[in-house]
Amino acid sequence: MSRPRVLIIEDDPDGRRSVAEAIAGLDVDVDAAASGEDGMRRFREQPADAVLSDLVLPDFDGLEVLERVRRMDPGAPVIIMTAYGTVSSAVAAVKAGAYDYITKPLDLDDLQSRVRRALETRRLRGEVSRLRQSLHERYSARAMIARSAVMREIIARVEALAATNATVLILGESGTGKELVARALHVEGARAEQPFVAANCGAFAETLLDSELFGHERGAFTGATQQHKGAFERADGGTLFLDEVGDAPPAVQVKLLRVLEEREFFRVGGQTSIRVDVRVISASNRSLDDLVRSGRFREDLLYRIKVVTLALPPLRERREDIRPLADTFLAAACREHGRQISEIEPGFYEKLEAHDWPGNVRELRNAVESAVIMAPGGALRGADLHLGSPRQEPGEEIQLPDGMTLAEIEKAVLEKTLRTFQGNRTLTATKLGLSRRTVQRKIQEYGLPF
Repeated sequence: MSRPRVLIIEDDPDGRRSVAEAIAGLDVDVDAAASGEDGMRRFREQPADAVLSDLVLPDFDGLEVLERVRRMDPGAPVIIMTAYGTVSSAVAAVKAGAYDYITKPLDLDDLQSRVRRALETRRLRGEVSRLRQSLHERYSARAMIARSAVMREIIARVEALAATNATVLILGESGTGKELVARALHVEGARAEQPFVAANCGAFAETLLDSELFGHERGAFTGATQQHKGAFERADGGTLFLDEVGDAPPAVQVKLLRVLEEREFFRVGGQTSIRVDVRVISASNRSLDDLVRSGRFREDLLYRIKVVTLALPPLRERREDIRPLADTFLAAACREHGRQISEIEPGFYEKLEAHDWPGNVRELRNAVESAVIMAPGGALRGADLHLGSPRQEPGEEIQLPDGMTLAEIEKAVLEKTLRTFQGNRTLTATKLGLSRRTVQRKIQEYGLPF
């Protein structure tokens, strides 16, 4: 790993030498220039991790150095060195964006400390920048696998919507990638630098969901030992993703409607309204129109959350994407588990492309990862894929044993479906047309071993 590089711009030879000697003790590479122009030439040829510049130079001053460095590399910290009589100018430089200033005669220990902090700031800024770039590469619309025409159209719509603040409703079966689309809308838009917060409305009981979304004050209920900021508050300035919004209880729906209309809410047990600026993206694996007709979802709330609707197709309707998705998951599984695949038999892809994928992309990822982990001799074969039962077609006869009660039938169907999907609650809920919360409750009710 290369050492940090510090550029010194100082016209006094003795001062330049003493500063260079002090900085060299930090285990850094040091470059030095006697003028602003020479310093900028050196910086262009080989950018520095930090710049130490005298305020008064023979050609132009440290403020010009600061401006030029910031144009070339906004993340490079600049420290201004100045005599006592020009401290006000140094303070002005800090206001203009300089990292710090230090007065002459220099305290070399203090100088080392300031440069060390500047280099650490540079390192952290670099890590944040790399993380942001990694998140953008991972979650941008173009990172989504889309060989099929229908998914290319989805990506085009996501890119068009990202630049807006439109409230978006994403519909699609479980596992189709609704959260990935929500993240793409976030990272491609103007709020990308702000928080992305996801909250699953089907994963909490009503009282807990209320607290999860809106927060609570200390003492609001038993166990509330301290104040808690909810998802809306944590997402202020950014994006809030409400997953499985159709599972929100009626009382929570009322509060959601208020915050979408007024942009303000109360914490549980709170007396002061809290204003937020949040872009809301919702998702559901069920038809919200059907829920409205059955009286389980508010029609006025539906109008609020579906300003724009994106409908994601199930994987079985975009089979052109199965192979490239499988290749992506295969490479990721090899990296994560330290596996090396030397051969992929044609039957492996054929079996993947023939499967119905009731769990969609999530099920495909899990199937490929499992196959990579268990691959004998580094070869992937169709016979090594353990896939769930195919989707039952309409009109197909169901055989029920005589003498079973409705509860026994329900328990048997639930247990069989859970075994089919290796205990995966989400895939089971999708297969049976239930919410994940209902599946979890039934598992506990029947004492099933999952």
